[in-house]
Parts: sequence; C-alpha cells; structure tokens
Amino acid sequence: MTVSGAWRRTARGAGLLADDGSVAASIFAEMSALAVRTGALNLGQGFPDEDGPPEVLEAAQRAIRDGMNQYPPGRGLPVLRDAIARHQKRFYGLDLDADRQILVTAGATEALAATILALLEPGDEVVTFEPFYDAYGGLIALGGGIHRTVPLRAPHFQPDLDELRAAVTDKTRLILINDPHNPTGAVFSAETRALIVELAHRHDALIVTDEVYEHLTFGAAHVPISTLPGAWERTITISSGGKTFSTTGWKVGWLSAPAHLVTAILAVKQFLTYVNGAPFQPAMAVGLDLPDSYFTGIADVLRSKRDTLAEGLIRAGFTISVPQGSYFIVADARPLGYAHGADFCRALPGLAGVVAVPISAFCSPAHRHEYASLVRFAYCKTTDVLTQATRNLAALAPA
Repeated sequence: MTVSGAWRRTARGAGLLADDGSVAASIFAEMSALAVRTGALNLGQGFPDEDGPPEVLEAAQRAIRDGMNQYPPGRGLPVLRDAIARHQKRFYGLDLDADRQILVTAGATEALAATILALLEPGDEVVTFEPFYDAYGGLIALGGGIHRTVPLRAPHFQPDLDELRAAVTDKTRLILINDPHNPTGAVFSAETRALIVELAHRHDALIVTDEVYEHLTFGAAHVPISTLPGAWERTITISSGGKTFSTTGWKVGWLSAPAHLVTAILAVKQFLTYVNGAPFQPAMAVGLDLPDSYFTGIADVLRSKRDTLAEGLIRAGFTISVPQGSYFIVADARPLGYAHGADFCRALPGLAGVVAVPISAFCSPAHRHEYASLVRFAYCKTTDVLTQATRNLAALAPA
C-alpha cells in the first residue's frame, strides 16, 4: 500500500515515516531493544517495574469475573466519570458535571489526539515548550497544524516569559502544556501559568494541559491551569491513571472541559478507539478514591528513588538537573567527554550496563543541537534496580 504524497510529506516532517516510506523507528524502541539485547538495566523508557495498589488490581479482576467485558458507554462508565469528578473536587476544588464535562479515553495520548484533531484547523498554530513529549509533534502534524515552541533551558527548565509572549499570537489555536513536564521534570511557576491564561485570552486561544504526573511532584504542589481565574472556559485538562497507579499498560485516561468542547472532542474520539478498557474503568475509580495517604505516599517513595539515582549520577561525573516532578532526571554527558547524547546512549549499555535516552529525541530537528549532550534517565523503577544502576554507573567516574 502506498501513502499519498501530501500525507507522506506531513508524516516525514513529523518523523512518523522514514525516507523509504516505512514507519520510522523511535529512539525509545531502539533503546529498549538495546536493553533487551544487552541485558542492560532499562532506565530509558518511562514505565514502572512493579505493580500498583492491590485494591486497584483486585477491582479489575473482580470486574472481569463479574462480566464487565463488553463495550462501555462512549463517554466512559459512570462509575469512573463520577470518581474523576470527585477527584477534581477533592484535590483542586473544581466542580464538574460528570455526564457532560468528562470524557474517558484510551490513555492520555488518545485524549491528546482527539483534542488536537477536533480543535485544530489546517494552518492553525500550536505552541508547546521544547523539549516536548514526542507525541505532540506527530499529532500536531497529523492535524495539519504548525508547531511553535518555546525553549526550556537547563538547569531549571523554566520558560523565558518574553519568549512565551512572542510565541503566542493571533494565529495560535492551542497552547499545549505538559506540567509536570516530560522529559525535564520541571514544574512550572505561578507566573508562567498566569501568563498562559493571559495570552490565551488576549489571542483567543485554547489551553490544553497534559497533567499525567499530577500526583508525582516533590515539594512543588501541582496547580491545574483550569483552577486559575478565567481559565476554565477555555481549558481542556488531560490526565490518566497509568502513572499514578503504576498501570501504564491499561491505557485509561480522561479529559475534562466545558461541555461544548467535550462534545467536539467526543465526535473525533468515537472514530479512534470508540471505547476501551471496560473492566479497568471501575478499577481506576477505586484508585481515584484511595485515601490521601496513598497519593502522598507514592510521591514520597518516588522522591527517594529520584534522590538515589541523582546521587549515583553525580558520583559518576554527570551534571544533573534535579526534577520537581515526573519520572525523569536530566543529566549532561559532556563532563564525561560526550558531546552527543545519542552516541552516549548507544554506548552506555557497553560502558555501564544501563540504558537512557537522549533529550534530542524530544526536540525538533532545528533545535536538537541545543540539547545535544543531555540524556534522560527514568527513576520509576524498584529501589534494587536503581541501586544496581548507580553501582554500574560508577564505572564511568573519572579516575
């Protein structure tokens, strides 16, 4: 089967197709395959290597046994939508109509895809920070949009507010924000959040927030943009249970927004997955209703894991940026003599039995050189794995 010329050009520009028309292999697939081939510890891909809370797992098993194995409603099972509404009220003071303002999706990625495809017209501009989660560039291109970026620079990875002002114009349709941020681990400042709302009003743009790491912050409370004055009516808030409950393979996500925006997004979503994860939806509802101690506990455990890996990276000779949230820590390989993170990551399994991914994989071709020596390590692994990884990495330390 051939791909049409116009779509081929778009897909190539987004990095979805190789020059020969085949699906382009991602650096994540390459690094994970390298980990399998070499037996190296995989700190490249951001998935936990231990299961989530027993209550959640048992709820899914119970739902399967009880016969909840057919199509759920298009908007998601009421039990989960009600739990999402309770969660947003409990943690952020937001009052949501579970029947009209919430949509369950096949993970946060489908929520992003359906939102972008529903709300973007060809030629519209989308502003994101850079580096950016790799799906953003591909989805914007598939929607016919023009991707504009605002750089986040080490070590703190906070945007320059003047550069943000310059990027958002009357051509901007969507301002897409990932907070806490993948891959840098940054949590954005109150000034940044307020300016995003101000710019959205000034230029009549919509705000899309990717908040999948909302409960995984360390000393910096997560504040959804939709809670800011004047933000709710133009914000689509996206999250999922995969990161919070260590169930990334279940692919259960959700979004909340004013009813007319949810309806527009549902019109696209129904032709993507239609529905998904029937027995996992009531299990996610159980997770969202867990006590506060669960949510503070997972952040505390992850903070300890972050610190373990951070100390090991410093001892190995890296310069690091200490993240305020997410699963990831950014390290600079230049002190170890590597100017190119991709080359370093390909060599790392042989050098230390560890796999990471280069930050350049999260950047547009025009800006990859600015992040060339930076690499991302994931610390969402067992303490034993992280301890062994730090021992391995010690072999890199200058004599």
